[in-house]
Order: sequence, then C-alpha cells, then structure tokens
Amino acid sequence: MTTHNAEQIKTAVREHYAGLVKSGESCCSPANSCGIEIDIEASLTEESANQNGYTDTQLSSIPADAAENSFGCGNPLMYADICEGEVVLDLGSGAGIDVLLAAQLVNESGKVIGVDMTPEMIEKARKNAEEAGAKNVEFRLGEIESMPVGDESVDWVISNCVINLAPDKNPVFREAYRVLKPGGKLLVSDIVANHLPEWLRSTIGNWANCISGALPEDQYLDSIRRAGLVEIQVFSKSPYAKIGKAEVASIKVGALKPNRTYVPQ
Repeated sequence: MTTHNAEQIKTAVREHYAGLVKSGESCCSPANSCGIEIDIEASLTEESANQNGYTDTQLSSIPADAAENSFGCGNPLMYADICEGEVVLDLGSGAGIDVLLAAQLVNESGKVIGVDMTPEMIEKARKNAEEAGAKNVEFRLGEIESMPVGDESVDWVISNCVINLAPDKNPVFREAYRVLKPGGKLLVSDIVANHLPEWLRSTIGNWANCISGALPEDQYLDSIRRAGLVEIQVFSKSPYAKIGKAEVASIKVGALKPNRTYVPQ
C-alpha cells in the first residue's frame, strides 16, 4: 500500500489537475504520459487515445474546450441507456464533457450533476455549460468519498478515469450506493492494474497520472460488490499500458443498486 496518506494524495491530484487546466495536457491518455515517472513500453493506438469512444457528432455538439480538457480514458456513456427526465451524477466531472453529453440525453425534464474537488475544474465546467446553453446541469465542489448529493436522489452514477485517483475506493462506491435510487445504475470507465510493483504504487506523482492508485481488476470489482451493488458487468476492457510485468487496462464497468436494503459485510 502507498506510504503517503490520503490528504497528501488528494493534494497532489488536485494540484496536478489544476495545472492541466492551464496547460491543456491530458493525464489519462497513454499517448501523453504527462511527466509520468516511468517509461510506458506499450500503449493504446494514437487513434484510440484521441477519441476515447466519443463520436464526432458528440464532440461537435459541445464546446471545444470541454473536449480539449477531457482527461478521461473512455466514454462512460457508451453503454448507458439514459432516458429523458432522469438524474445523472458524474464523479470527477472535470471540464464537463460527460455532463454536457448526458444533459442532451435527459433533456430539459432531467438533470445532470457534476462533482469535482478541483476549483479550477468547476470554474471551467460552468463556463462550458454556459457556452453550451445547458440549463439542466449543475457543478458542485466536493470529494467523491463524501458527495454533496442527497440520499437516493439520482438514477445514474457515471465517472471517467477518476475513481482510480481516490486513495480508498471503498467509500466512493459506498457513496455511489447511497445516492442511487433503488434500481439506479452505476457505469464507469476507469483504469485497473494487475501486477503493479509496490515501489510504483508508492510514487505519489504517478497517483495523479492514473497509475499508482489503480487496483487489480478483481479488487476493483469486489469493492463495487461490497458496497451493495449487484449485476456487476465488465462491458469492455482494452490495453492501456504495459509497465514491466504490470498490465494496465482501461475498463468500462456497470452495476445496479437492488430494490432492497443492503446490510454491509
């Protein structure tokens, strides 16, 4: 486990992303390592890294700034059957790309909430929403381990390459369970890493670069399960980077909050 405490990690991540807003670089794209402290031996193709599952139609429907400042690893809406009138919550909403795309799906009768812990990101996202003319979105400053969102108030929780940045994933998924309505769904795109050496996990700079905090896939899925979510499904998995014997992958995972009371294990 990392030798750094949670607040040190959060501070490093917050400062890193505040800097990315100003520089326009991308963290979670292996084609651009953002000063990562290791050599990536193999990664996604340039085309996959650039597009991340977004269509030209989607990207042309939102402000260019929202797309250019997207630091994700894959479109979390690819497998979402979001309907008009629903409420969507985006964890680590950044410059607002997924919030703005989801807002088009829920229409004026629905709502999309973005939560991010970096003030610079919140400011940029609000400007992008204003430029897009999106009236059904809201951006809230807060941490995903303690979301500023009411109990059982959202139909969907989505996230794009953010949960891996959390020092502890368990409270994040417990919070997702709390805010979801019974029958609500979780759908996230994220990074997992098998056989990652301990020295790399303890390198704080690589937490902000979406590497050191990435859990092995089985632990990641187990954290979702222990939060009380069910019907867990990996929709897709693609190579992200190979670092020595470590296998780092981008996955899209879905789960459901059951229509019953869950007793934590």
